[in-house]
Amino acid sequence: MINSVLIISSNFTGNGHKSIAESLCEKFSNNENVKIHIVDGFSLGGTTLLNIAKAYGPITRKSESLWKLIWDISSVKPYLINEIIELMVKDRFLNLLKKINPNLILSIHPNFNGSLMNILKKYNIKIPFVTLIADLVSISPLWADPRANYIISPTQEAKYKCMKFGVPAEKIKVLGFPIRSRFYNCSCQREESQNYNMNKLLNCMIMSGGEGVGNMKKIAEILLDNFNCTVKIVAGRNAELKKKLEKSLIKKYGNKVEIYGFTKNIQDLMRCSDIAFTRGSPNVIMEAIACNVPLIITNALPGQEEENPRFVEKYNLGVICKDTRKIETVISDLLANNLQKLNEIKNSQRIYAKQDAAEDIVNFILGMKNNFNEVEIKDTNFLISKVKM
Repeated sequence: MINSVLIISSNFTGNGHKSIAESLCEKFSNNENVKIHIVDGFSLGGTTLLNIAKAYGPITRKSESLWKLIWDISSVKPYLINEIIELMVKDRFLNLLKKINPNLILSIHPNFNGSLMNILKKYNIKIPFVTLIADLVSISPLWADPRANYIISPTQEAKYKCMKFGVPAEKIKVLGFPIRSRFYNCSCQREESQNYNMNKLLNCMIMSGGEGVGNMKKIAEILLDNFNCTVKIVAGRNAELKKKLEKSLIKKYGNKVEIYGFTKNIQDLMRCSDIAFTRGSPNVIMEAIACNVPLIITNALPGQEEENPRFVEKYNLGVICKDTRKIETVISDLLANNLQKLNEIKNSQRIYAKQDAAEDIVNFILGMKNNFNEVEIKDTNFLISKVKM
């Protein structure tokens, strides 16, 4: 029986991995006999690896070309990334296994799939290993290690990519993207039949994931100069950007604009928004869908986000507008004919949203006790105890 789960996450490479872990823990908490241990995988590599993780924000904010280079290297030579991380985390990982004795490992960060499975194999530690993909379409081959017992995919698109990387279809379970319940609770408080009308003040939200990248100032100016609207901007952890926006926008537009830093009540800001401008961050996209807020995708990081705008467009969850010069036209088109397109997007989002994804994932993981030999799981503690440091 699975009663101790080790979740390998990340605290510093954006906020998406932490959000996913939180959404799963909400559902795991309904099973009082199951202990959950969440560990930042980068912490297993000590200060050096943690500093690499902390560089994610500055790199994605200031040098997309460098981020693309990092993505390309990991995509072409995933084995190299796995080997480097394996060496860096091995001792702390083995000590962690001895300390908490998990009988299942769930990885929600690509850097800790092949690397940790390498260690398990070398030390003959037989713990079921499950990977939960935290991207929508453009997945790294680091996600697709066929040695995992199962790979949980949020979308059919990600499943097909895994299969192209050599993972057998029977090992891939498409269970949706896990979102924290408070996002769905917000959307449930709205009547599904509620429509906007042309006489209403348009409430716009601009954000770009936890790291606060993108041309937020220009977007806000276009909206405020051309539409009867208010604008809320979430600068995330980018404190420098927040100060610049406050200085340049509040003086000019007053209480028509509000600037926020990193906030834990993002669902409340989404809830009172009619339109959300955002980068192609998978978590932000899926959280906005949960809150039933039409999306305008303005940009996407190269690599893991680059196909997300087309994904949004494919399912009519929002529209793409990467050129700020076209924002006025895009908004006017959404508002035309008594907001026909805006309401069509809202309807599509309600159809696409999968509120039970986190619960389905947890139920699948806990149900794996029926898929593995009980003796193998019970032997885990014995095997770990025999590891020689």
